[in-house]
Amino acid sequence: MMIARWHMDARFGHKQAVIDALKAWNRDIGEQIGWKANQLRLTTGSIGALESSIEVEITIGNLAELDASWTKLATIEAHKQWSKDLEPHVVSGTQRWEILRVV
Repeated sequence: MMIARWHMDARFGHKQAVIDALKAWNRDIGEQIGWKANQLRLTTGSIGALESSIEVEITIGNLAELDASWTKLATIEAHKQWSKDLEPHVVSGTQRWEILRVV
């Protein structure tokens, strides 16, 4: 089992807009690529982490599963538009993926 973390930092005053957009993405787009609600967890910075940090954690079986999801994601026009709509709310250059193995 693995955990894929999608991390980004919200611009000052835009944290709730990013959270709302991610919740909508999980519901509308994540489901289309096979990511069920019970696989996803949304977290934000609290103590010892930047308050502007937002992460979506996805539990996956292996890298092949993640690759298949990302391949399908690239074909979804709504994701492209969603990304453009999200851009004004996040700090440029902070979006990144981290992949962890569960031991």
